[in-house]
Amino acid sequence: MKAGHKRGENQAPSFMEGLLRRIRELTGRDEEDVREALEDMIEEAESRGIGRLPPEERTLLLNAVAFGELRVDDVMVPRADIEGIDLHADLAAVIAAMQRSGHSRLVVYRGTLDEVVGIVHVKDLLPFWGNGRAFSLAEIVRPVLVVPPSMRVLDLLLEMRRSHQHVAIVVDEFGGTDGLVTIEDICEEIVGELQDEHERAAAPMLVDRPDGAIEADARVDLEELEDRLGTRLLDEEEREDVDTVGGLIYALVDRIPEKGEVIRHPAGIRFEILDADPRRIRRVLILRSPDDRSAEGETR
Repeated sequence: MKAGHKRGENQAPSFMEGLLRRIRELTGRDEEDVREALEDMIEEAESRGIGRLPPEERTLLLNAVAFGELRVDDVMVPRADIEGIDLHADLAAVIAAMQRSGHSRLVVYRGTLDEVVGIVHVKDLLPFWGNGRAFSLAEIVRPVLVVPPSMRVLDLLLEMRRSHQHVAIVVDEFGGTDGLVTIEDICEEIVGELQDEHERAAAPMLVDRPDGAIEADARVDLEELEDRLGTRLLDEEEREDVDTVGGLIYALVDRIPEKGEVIRHPAGIRFEILDADPRRIRRVLILRSPDDRSAEGETR
């Protein structure tokens, strides 16, 4: 050790030093043993008020501890959010689709999303720009992994490393496309949301407005909204089939409402649809107005 950094014989090791030593001791042990040991160390250190980790480091470590329990369907992009292009599309159509989506790669399918053949990256298009070379999407499409929703995320990550493929299509028991997982999706489960230098910042999931209303992405977890409102919006039996704000609204009206429509919840909460298309709700405005019964266009 360098001068000034030598620890006294009776000085307790730091939390991180103890953690690293414990990980070395557990090498080769069962995954469950490792996870439980790490959780115990965090709880013990923090209960004694020593070796407390900064919030971001603690979150990172706990995310890593929980990582082994995740399944593919916990992290996948749902089918409705997949951006794709037909295998027979010409160069102009592929470029236009990328411009609309804002993504540097697209899923390539034959006929429908249930027949995914691979992906195309914007770099694959460069050789065809401005040189008159004949374009065929089928000749440049890259392969993707095909995995079930029940697969462990850790196993998928290892398979991605082995195969050098960074995108997987998630299929249901009948072979239909359920969703998509990228290596970025997996990494975000540990380190938090990633954003490359070309991406625009996404709108916040929940935004408190000056008038007391809340603007929300329809994908917001229902429990997160309930915590914000201090109100339970579903009973335990109904909750088994609903995870998001959008799912709650579907359950209230048993259909996909239109943009501008207002849906009333029995608890005195109103949901105004700010953005929607024929397939899904995107953003909603949430208002607490138990005495307002006259809003035009409301649906109970």
